[in-house]
Amino acid sequence: MPALPKELLEKVAATKVLVVGAGGIGCELLKNLVLTGFADIEVIDLDIIDVSNLNRQFLFHKQHVGKSKAAVATESVLSFCPTANIKHHHNSIMSPEFGVSFFKQFSLVLNALDNRAARNHVNRLCLAAEVPLVESGSAGYLGQVSVIKRGVTECYECTPKPAARSYPGCTIRNTPSEPIHCIVWAKHLFNQLFGEADIDEDVSPDMADPEAQQKNGQEDGAVDQPAANGDAPQTNNSSSNAERMSTRKWAIDNNYDPKTLFNKLFNEDIRYLLSMSNLWKKRTPPIALNYDSLPDEHPGSSSSSSASSARGHAGSGIKDQVVWTPMTCRDEFDHAVATLRDQLSKKEDGHVLVWDKDDETAVHFVTACANLRAYVFGIPLKSLFDVKSMAGNIIPAIATTNACVAGMIVMEALKIVDGRIDATRSVFISRLPNPRGKILVDQIPDKPNPKCYVCSEKSEVFVKLNTNAFTVKQLEDKILKQTLNMVAPDVELADGSGTIIISSEEGETTALQDKTLAELKVVDGSRLQCDDYMQNFELSLIIIHCQDFKDGIDFVIITDIADLKPKEADEEMPKEEEDVECVVASEVMPPETVGLKKRRTADSDGPDTKRARISDQMGD
Repeated sequence: MPALPKELLEKVAATKVLVVGAGGIGCELLKNLVLTGFADIEVIDLDIIDVSNLNRQFLFHKQHVGKSKAAVATESVLSFCPTANIKHHHNSIMSPEFGVSFFKQFSLVLNALDNRAARNHVNRLCLAAEVPLVESGSAGYLGQVSVIKRGVTECYECTPKPAARSYPGCTIRNTPSEPIHCIVWAKHLFNQLFGEADIDEDVSPDMADPEAQQKNGQEDGAVDQPAANGDAPQTNNSSSNAERMSTRKWAIDNNYDPKTLFNKLFNEDIRYLLSMSNLWKKRTPPIALNYDSLPDEHPGSSSSSSASSARGHAGSGIKDQVVWTPMTCRDEFDHAVATLRDQLSKKEDGHVLVWDKDDETAVHFVTACANLRAYVFGIPLKSLFDVKSMAGNIIPAIATTNACVAGMIVMEALKIVDGRIDATRSVFISRLPNPRGKILVDQIPDKPNPKCYVCSEKSEVFVKLNTNAFTVKQLEDKILKQTLNMVAPDVELADGSGTIIISSEEGETTALQDKTLAELKVVDGSRLQCDDYMQNFELSLIIIHCQDFKDGIDFVIITDIADLKPKEADEEMPKEEEDVECVVASEVMPPETVGLKKRRTADSDGPDTKRARISDQMGD
């Protein structure tokens, strides 16, 4: 390959680049950048190095396990290119210190991320700072690179992303039928016991499940009430009469005793579910487990008299792919609960644990709980490797795919540095060659979507919800943060009163969190002005009062006003392909591999063809 022209080499050496992410793609990218001639680089990554990273993130070695990815990647690159000026940050890109002014100091931003929230955040900051962004991602043998430039190409959020797959709470709590249901339940349990508890992530039997109503011998709606402390259920005529105790408080009162927890979760709660006889008319009923008499073998599992072989080998290959027996799951549960209890006790008041796919104890806890629940309901058990992949939305990464993606990033970066933004392309790695025999397929980037609420001139979104039931806290957490990807929103009622209902200043609007929107005079047709100072992003939110939703759905986001026309008056929920996103709950589900979208290809002589677009949930 001929050397780069001298003039371009000089531009490259003078270009200040920000690399976001130092994982699979990030390692390859940093190596490529310095070998191409980029000499002024900053890299940001919050993660630390895990044993499982070593098979593909070649800048890291065994002695680096437990250290900062950003720091070690910088050290490794400087070892073979000492003249480069590389600064690292062991921090989250979503930290307030990395705002618009920080981004403005760079000529180019290169993403090597693995999650939607961070990608959205960087996209908005690059738009605000008017800095070109090269986005990337990989998923197994698939990969993609695209260039984002304000006013020239579509931004990352111009194309609506598929909503995360979710299930009704009653399925998770009462009638799981797939391994993923049990894994989601186990992650909710982790948060209820040790993390940030969410009222929507309750793990106890759902007494309001409509399918369980009209129990034999009771009035319609009357069900047995499970006591939070694990005592036998007590009959009551109204679920509202039940005295509920939080799972966390109950666990603390019982000193997180593993056996007591086990009996509550896998025996007493299951016996209560069995009392809801309507649930089991067409389903196989669950079995309540006895702590002292669990089998040490199970179809598909490996017999073991203890859990000692299971612990201490996260990332050790074949051991992670062994399916634990129910007895091993119990022993793992005991050990994980004791360890997590000790970790939580060392936290300052008000601080909690955070589930992380790279935290061995947390993953063992979720695996043990998910498999015990699966055994209760006759669902196939999963290995530690499978549970970690499903719980963490992980698709096994392939080093060669990451290397190809990193090379593609640098090729597009060179065009940007050379001032040839019109020559940039979106490039996809396909599983199979196309009719022209190509694995790498490029296309002309799409123009900005005029209906995009992030990069268009008119930033507004409609949201259907029940103003009489929807609270301010739900508005902030579910809609603004989880769905619209804001980080630190401030919300003002745009009626001339200047009423602030959500503030990013801690404690300023805490007293309003549990109030319904209607109580604050947010009604049908109300317009809320939302501002996120960290993203330099403003948005108008127009409220549409609606009381009729399908089970499990409590709001609908509409980004295209055309969807509000009378043809939608039959209240049918929008189809997947419409420009609407429905959010039920942020459950963790296996990611979709690709979504298809019609695009113009740069080398196509015919009509538009479909190209695979890697899911935003993927990347390495």
